[in-house]
Amino acid sequence: MKLFSTIILILFALTASAQKMNKTIEDPTTNRSILINQCTREGLVTFPEMKERYDIEYPGYTPDSAVIDSIKLLIKDLKMTIVLGTWCGDSKLQVPHFFKILDALSFPAKNVNIIAVNGLKKAENGLLDSLNIQRVPTFIFYKDNKEKGRIIESPQTSLEQDLLTILSKE
Repeated sequence: MKLFSTIILILFALTASAQKMNKTIEDPTTNRSILINQCTREGLVTFPEMKERYDIEYPGYTPDSAVIDSIKLLIKDLKMTIVLGTWCGDSKLQVPHFFKILDALSFPAKNVNIIAVNGLKKAENGLLDSLNIQRVPTFIFYKDNKEKGRIIESPQTSLEQDLLTILSKE
């Protein structure tokens, strides 16, 4: 009976602590409904605040194919985190472009962590505490569990060229 009770308690604790994906809240900072915490791509691109611009920006963006071919040689074991605000104009512009690049790379979705923040650029439960997020969107790239670099808010040249520059660094 003790074992059964312990298992039930552990399962309850795990369920209670699990974060809901694609969680929506009313953000007092922006006075609008936003996504917060971890999101799926599907949840993000169907969220009304993002969908309107996504439906324009994604098909309208054409990544540089030569740069994409160069990136393909460097993405083995690459993981990334995208931190964005569904209320943020730069996120609404850059994130659809970035998804277009990921699709051109056939990049595995399991290697992409998407985190939505509120108007104060915070998520719940300390989700971003170690990431030092100042502006959104922020695209963070990891190899061998070490940060290789970031694209913050807007690219210097283009998203794909900036990604190639980051991945080409030793």
